[in-house]
Amino acid sequence: MSRYVVVTDDPGLPGRIGAAATGPLQGDVHRWQGGRLPGRPADVRSQLERPADLEVLILGPGMPLELALTLATAFDVECPEVAVLLAAQPDPGVVLAALRAGVLDLLEPEAGADEVAALLHRAVRSAALYRRAVPVEQTKAEAPAGRVIAVVSPKGGVGKTTIASNLAVGLAKSAPHGTVLVDLDLQFGDVASALAISAEHSVSDAVHGPARRDTMVLKTFLSAHPSGLYALCAPDSPDAAEGLTGEDVAHLLGQLASQYRFVVVDTAPGLSDHTLAALDQATDFVFVTGPDVPGVRGMRRELDVLAELGMHPLKRHMVLNGADFKAGVSLRDVETALGTSVDVVIPRSRAVALSTNQGSPLLNGTVRGPATKALQKLLARFVAPAALPRRFGPRHRVGAK
Repeated sequence: MSRYVVVTDDPGLPGRIGAAATGPLQGDVHRWQGGRLPGRPADVRSQLERPADLEVLILGPGMPLELALTLATAFDVECPEVAVLLAAQPDPGVVLAALRAGVLDLLEPEAGADEVAALLHRAVRSAALYRRAVPVEQTKAEAPAGRVIAVVSPKGGVGKTTIASNLAVGLAKSAPHGTVLVDLDLQFGDVASALAISAEHSVSDAVHGPARRDTMVLKTFLSAHPSGLYALCAPDSPDAAEGLTGEDVAHLLGQLASQYRFVVVDTAPGLSDHTLAALDQATDFVFVTGPDVPGVRGMRRELDVLAELGMHPLKRHMVLNGADFKAGVSLRDVETALGTSVDVVIPRSRAVALSTNQGSPLLNGTVRGPATKALQKLLARFVAPAALPRRFGPRHRVGAK
């Protein structure tokens, strides 16, 4: 099988790839043959006896950068199950262009055997996980749009961001580089803190200019997390989101859903125009409430308002967070007040508070306990084998009464 294909004028690179591809990385290395360099995925596959075996494509050195990036973009669109590596020096301009083209990693031409093996391991793992999540036989044209998961609550302080960040990190493990978390709490969002990342760009940057017109540019506005998750964080200043409309939010989520398998949206408390726009795009609503009486009553009112607006997702998930039934409110009391069942109960836990303060979601680590188990139960509602749902039907005017 031809697991690796190398397009290069360096006669020694295929041998170095083969030497690094040992153990679970083992596989045939095919070097592009022909005087004319390939410009389309079909050109590359035409030289392979079993094109479906291709997992990793290495471009360069010796391949013109513009042609390499064009080919990488074509693979990202037509054959996303193939991981593309670019052999080039990692200067900022090349890194930015490679990211826009869907390149997974840069391979420095003089990289040692250990570094080459590490890059191959990451590429093979990425290809394998993508194939597991989306069958290779399913073409890009046939594939449905990504699943948009809105995490909502009528009030703050119930752990909504904690739930959203854990869910996104967990989904990223099943769909690495295919999951994005959007912080739609534009005034006081703290997704960046929950993930311990420093974001160069924010939602307000991404809805204007070239990013609005070009999804490849939009990808460069996302911040990478070590878990394989991407995040689009809230602005640093509460004033930065002024002028951002519900239509902007809807357009942004539509762009992301066309590129990513899972789009998790951490909304602001309440039902602002931004939140309603997100709900209008969502396939799933994840409602988060605490076990206190005011919180449960607020959630019931929110459910009633959404019902009046005719906003019914295909899938709804009710989460009771920070549960402590010794405080006088039982699960039965909560369900009676809500008028619906609770799907996931996350107990009050010191581990949750500690992980939030450290910027390390529980599902990103190895901490075990009741809270982790409950979060995994929530995650299982999305990653269990099932066809991705369609959105819930005709769109409703944002803010309709």
